[in-house]
Amino acid sequence: MGTAPRTVVARSSSATARPSVDGVALLTEMLRVDSVSGDERGLASILVRRLLDVGYDAHVDEVGNLIATWGHGARHTVLVGHLDTAPGQLAVRRTGDLLFGRGAVDAKGPLATAIIAVARQSRDHGRRYTVVGAVEEESTSRGAHHLAATIARPDELIILEPSGWEGITIGYKGSVRAIWSVRQPAGHGAGPRRSTGDRAVAFVQDLQGHARSWSGERSMFERLDVRALGIHTGGDGITDHARVEVGLRVPLTYDVQRLLDVLRAAAGDATFEIVNVDPPVRTDRRSPLARRFVDAIRACGGTPRFKLKTGTSDLNVLVPAWGCPAIAYGPGDSRLDHTPDEHVDLVEVERATSVLEAVLSR
Repeated sequence: MGTAPRTVVARSSSATARPSVDGVALLTEMLRVDSVSGDERGLASILVRRLLDVGYDAHVDEVGNLIATWGHGARHTVLVGHLDTAPGQLAVRRTGDLLFGRGAVDAKGPLATAIIAVARQSRDHGRRYTVVGAVEEESTSRGAHHLAATIARPDELIILEPSGWEGITIGYKGSVRAIWSVRQPAGHGAGPRRSTGDRAVAFVQDLQGHARSWSGERSMFERLDVRALGIHTGGDGITDHARVEVGLRVPLTYDVQRLLDVLRAAAGDATFEIVNVDPPVRTDRRSPLARRFVDAIRACGGTPRFKLKTGTSDLNVLVPAWGCPAIAYGPGDSRLDHTPDEHVDLVEVERATSVLEAVLSR
């Protein structure tokens, strides 16, 4: 994990000039900077300099979030993307209109889109925009939790995640991460007692059985899903041990507190720790913010589609904290998230930029 940088604050020397931002160059530069979760400092520093050049006021906050503001009005829209990516460096290359690189979809492409769209807004029409590149979205959501504690409730929230330029994401499943561990005296492999490895596997299977039973024929967004994120066993000849990390995707219709009770019961006499809980979230598709996206997508020649995602995002953190109208939006096909073929269509990036520009101006 990277050490949180010292807060750096800077102000643009330009107050009136309308900047021109080369979106392809900006995104390409962002992709060339490795920013795996916990090590986002380099990208944040580069973006501060670039954003100052085009007229933003920009700084890096106490935990490493990039904070960039535009305009000075009373109405406040916050656009939250993230600087970090999943692990795995990919060569940055362009083939036709496709730009390849780690984070092209998740989620440097959506963040670059917002930077450009906001920079196309007038600074003098009574509105204020804050673009955030949050840290550790892919791990602890540390950046989002800091925003929830330090930024007053905005009028609107746009999470910068891939939805496709015609898509409007209004819901994410919740997430629970937990660690189960057990120690017991070593025993012979031919003996009657279950090994720590057997117990670890049984714990996961019990949870998966409960999830299948509860989920039945429900849709992907409505299912309870359980995955083993890692299993480790070992021993020193005196004591055997096992450790399992599980990740659960929780639908709105499944009570999170009930899930915690199920986890504790399945753990039995083993040690059990809840690492992280993000509640599921679904926002109002009839809100004025959502309607502006519908209108803007149609005006750009698209067919609006509301989406529900089976993953999680910083929407899960910030909607419960702020309670303001919110959606998630950005270019890219989320099926390419974290894959070795991650890429974004630059034509789609420009279309999404036009949609977001129109939404913000209304």
